[in-house]
Amino acid sequence: MNDDVWNENVRGETPIERLDRNWSFLLQEMRVIQTGIQLLTGFLLTLPFQSRFTGLSDRDLTIYLVTLTASALATVFLVTPVAMHRVLFRRHAIASVVRWANRLAVAGLVLLGVAVIGVVTLIFDVVVDETAGLVVGVAVAVAAIALWAVLPLSIRRHTP
Repeated sequence: MNDDVWNENVRGETPIERLDRNWSFLLQEMRVIQTGIQLLTGFLLTLPFQSRFTGLSDRDLTIYLVTLTASALATVFLVTPVAMHRVLFRRHAIASVVRWANRLAVAGLVLLGVAVIGVVTLIFDVVVDETAGLVVGVAVAVAAIALWAVLPLSIRRHTP
């Protein structure tokens, strides 16, 4: 049974009501993510102005630049659905907005994962040593992949 039929039979909602509900869910999810990624990006933007920044190794500088780029792009990807909604407001494009917002949210989550892994790796690298940075970075990467991808996909596969 396709989603429209199921939603009509079980929820009693029309395809437009479903799109409105999906848009509402996406906005709620992005509100949770946006604050965190904006704070992370702000933190990363201040680092070059700290006195110890000039002492970073080439490796740490590369980790920083990759992390900053991922964080900035995550911010852009996660804010884009709001901009799309504003531009397309009253254009009867909610289906396109919801479809694209979902794709952008997934891409934003991937970039957020890269940024979180990078910032943790960088901090442990600078505060402890490269080995600690690598170990903690890998641990956070494994946790993010397991909880953000493997677990939901496993549940999805076992849900009728």
